[in-house]
Amino acid sequence: MEQMLLISNILLWLLVIGLSVAVLLLARQVGVLHERITPVGALMIGKGLRVGETSPNFRLANLNGPEVTIGGARADGRGTLLFFLSPTCPVCASLLPTLLTLVKQEDLALVLASDGTVEEHTSFIARKGLADLPYVLSTELGVRFGVSKLPYAALIDSDGVLRAHGLVNNREHLESLIEAEQEGVASIQDFVKRESAK
Repeated sequence: MEQMLLISNILLWLLVIGLSVAVLLLARQVGVLHERITPVGALMIGKGLRVGETSPNFRLANLNGPEVTIGGARADGRGTLLFFLSPTCPVCASLLPTLLTLVKQEDLALVLASDGTVEEHTSFIARKGLADLPYVLSTELGVRFGVSKLPYAALIDSDGVLRAHGLVNNREHLESLIEAEQEGVASIQDFVKRESAK
């Protein structure tokens, strides 16, 4: 009986050691795979403006205050981040705190944009506490920027030139717009292609 107990303990320890080795090998493989994955930024879709083109000028009514001008050179020298959203988009709503932090860190002007009825947007503004931000409703604005899915963002520099844009589903996508502008590329994917071609 004692011999059977001893054999079972030895087998169990061998099994534990074997499983530990397998876990270490899998952890190493996950690290290798992680190194191979390229960064993914905001996905550029649609047939709107291209990066490097001058944004058309828009003078739009602001649901939260005076008229908003989009496009053209800004007197304060700041860039503008256009964030296209919808009151019925849960991802849009979840990105708002991140968006507010990012524009403060990067010293960008923020304009929230959508289309639809004034009533649904004024209640959304009240629910989410967005009364201090410029909020415009314009179907034409979305069409000109090629917005086909939400949430979508466009980064316009202080001279009114589109520097980056794309579908943004998380903080990394939003930050990729800033990175693309700083690297002088249309998107992070373009940066990766440029670096891999070197």
